[in-house]
Amino acid sequence: MRPPALALAVALAQAACTGTIADPPSAGPGGGVVNAPPLAALAATSGLRRLTIREYDDTLHDLLEDDTRPGATLLPADVRSPFDNDYTTQVASQSLIEGAELLATEAAARALADPARRARIVGCTPTSASDEGCFRSFLTTFGRRAFRRTLTAEQVDGYMTLLAFATEDNDFYAAVDAAIRAFLQDPQFLYRIEIGVPVLTMPGVYQLDDFEMASRLSYLLWGSMPNDALLDLAEEGRLSTPDEMRSAARTMLDDARARERIDRFHALWLGYEMLPHAAELSNAMALETNSLVERIVFDERRPWQDLFRSTETFANDFLAEHYGLEPPGSTTPRWISYGTSGRQGILSHGAFLSLGAKFADTSPTQRGREIRVRLLCQTIPDPPPGVDVDNPLPVTEATRCKKERLLAHTQGGCASCHSLMDPIGFGLENYDQAGQYRTTDVGEPECVIDGMGEVAGIGTFQGPAGLEDLLLESNAVNQCVVTQLYRFAVGRTTLDDTDNQLVTHLTDQLGAGDFRFDDLLLGLVGGETFGYRREGP
Repeated sequence: MRPPALALAVALAQAACTGTIADPPSAGPGGGVVNAPPLAALAATSGLRRLTIREYDDTLHDLLEDDTRPGATLLPADVRSPFDNDYTTQVASQSLIEGAELLATEAAARALADPARRARIVGCTPTSASDEGCFRSFLTTFGRRAFRRTLTAEQVDGYMTLLAFATEDNDFYAAVDAAIRAFLQDPQFLYRIEIGVPVLTMPGVYQLDDFEMASRLSYLLWGSMPNDALLDLAEEGRLSTPDEMRSAARTMLDDARARERIDRFHALWLGYEMLPHAAELSNAMALETNSLVERIVFDERRPWQDLFRSTETFANDFLAEHYGLEPPGSTTPRWISYGTSGRQGILSHGAFLSLGAKFADTSPTQRGREIRVRLLCQTIPDPPPGVDVDNPLPVTEATRCKKERLLAHTQGGCASCHSLMDPIGFGLENYDQAGQYRTTDVGEPECVIDGMGEVAGIGTFQGPAGLEDLLLESNAVNQCVVTQLYRFAVGRTTLDDTDNQLVTHLTDQLGAGDFRFDDLLLGLVGGETFGYRREGP
């Protein structure tokens, strides 16, 4: 019987292992590199990063033209914290191994079932079932794309043994099927492995090679594997300097995948990746917010801070009427003015205002916490043991209004945390959990909402527009977006002192006030630290 794909992959690893994973790329004299910029000492700690479900699906699409997006059915769920790529939460397991095997088997079958797609993947037409030249060509080309680096001759020779399956079945594509299944289960496909060369003058710091840089860049900007053009740059040694990385990144930002990736960064960061409403409303809200991000970042290249200042939104009649705005007279979304509605920017979107709902209503506490954690990058401790957070506060005759009930949080040991959260949430109470404007509490017409809020230590505000203006004036959100992008790039939520030094350096480079998001991205990937990794604990 033919061995299962997992056993096949293990056998290949044993037969073809040439130290590709364990050994660093060619080192200079003395076994390392000497010349490294001083800032390299601030490089991020780099761990073994497994592809997220989204990255797996996108990589499968780019590698095999596979649109089925099967990752969520069999791969372990990704923890959101708020991003889905924190490698410290990824744990190897039997379910991962079995899931990867089944996904690989099914993906290979789909790829070979369509003759036209099969021909594009293989890249040559076999003259016989045992055509060694065509199979070697396929392994070399496909293997480079799957492993995101050029295979060694020894690796290719190891995979050539799979041609025996073609001879046995008298079918060239039996060997191709076995190879695809083996590639898709290999750690070099499932994980992003960064090793590098040690920097002799900086113990614990390593300089990445060009292929590692290509993967680091492509998964940040595209959420997927490097394309052939980027791999060619790596093979030619043209991803070794900050200027070369900036140049490659500028080209990559023109790709549609960059738009999707930046949309996803904002959705994960601000908590609207998955919306809790009916499909029509959720889709309209997601399109509204993604369109604003793309308009500011890509189409008009305006200051990123204009996300919070925008006086227009992207809505059709359905969404405009939901918000109480003047409909554009179209089922197709258009840019329309907020007019005198009091709305402004991304924090007025239903996608963002859906965050922090509890007990079938908005929660000022939860909304305030989200603002603190997501937009100000602050840490709010969890409630102490014994505090009941699973049931609403009791309603009495004296506390029929929500704000009055929450005033209980201003007493005792709860006050220190709730004073940071509740007043922010009060300022957003005029908008329900679907982003619709209201003037009173749900079911309590005598409880008028004044919409006044406060960010302790910064100032008072009214509504999303007032909050956005306050956050921009304080400059607090600027450092937070740099922090959040850095977390997204390095795949780690918890930052250490060295990380924070680099975040401060990146923020200072942008200067006070407004900046464009692409400048922030290019400053990160074109910085002196991006090509290095720091050894972790």
